[in-house]
Amino acid sequence: MKTKNGNTKVLSFPTAKESLYNAEIEKEQNIVGERIDEARRKAKLTLPEFSALLADYGVKVSASGINKWVKGNSAPNAYQLLAICYALHIEDSLPYFTGSYMPLLNDIGQQKVSEYRADLIASGNYKPESRAVDFIKYREMPVSNLSVSAGTGAFLDEGTFEMIQFPENSVPAGAEFGVRVSGNSMEPVYHDGQIVWVQQCESLAIGQVGVFIYDGEGYLKVYSEQEPDVSVRDDFTDSYGEVRMQPVMLSYNQDYAPRAIVPGAAFRVVGRVL
Repeated sequence: MKTKNGNTKVLSFPTAKESLYNAEIEKEQNIVGERIDEARRKAKLTLPEFSALLADYGVKVSASGINKWVKGNSAPNAYQLLAICYALHIEDSLPYFTGSYMPLLNDIGQQKVSEYRADLIASGNYKPESRAVDFIKYREMPVSNLSVSAGTGAFLDEGTFEMIQFPENSVPAGAEFGVRVSGNSMEPVYHDGQIVWVQQCESLAIGQVGVFIYDGEGYLKVYSEQEPDVSVRDDFTDSYGEVRMQPVMLSYNQDYAPRAIVPGAAFRVVGRVL
């Protein structure tokens, strides 16, 4: 902007950055910890009493754990903070946990609002419409205690299972049992520790993912076939002179080479991964 004497004047406007909440500064000042302690003291609760109260809201934290929040050595997660708000009746929870918080009413005014709110609730005239609750149905499924290998191989004992409950919609149709993945050779589709669902069968089509037993070890691999090498062709030739295809286990992770099933080895399909 030009002034009357021709000089340029720089106008200063407040930037958005200046007015935004700054988590780093608030953390350094331990605002959340101080607010928790302030609300606890206002509710006239000792640390053990507050710990017992939070347990009713699904938060298991000791008195010393709460004290760590107060001192800023740690902080509650989002769900714990919500439970704190419910337990201590903090209505304006978001602004309350900021350094710039200033209540709109003093203690007497807040008490009047609380009493009026209680009267409105007691009248029953201002109930919100009930929200439909989706009830989750659970299904108990057998899961092998031993992992199938997606790497070097691990023995799969079909007789060792534990029964675990899963949300019904998380278990695909046709699944008969689950096994845990071990290793990374089936990345990025299957991950270490993941439970995969299996439908028992004795054979697979090329390209299907299955669970196999090979020389006493369990594998999670892609089934494939190849023409037998000359050195093992006789072992894959039947009495009529017909050459059978040689089974091969493939990995999604290209760091792992295909594994052809050697002649005479104990190999069988346990099931197809759904």
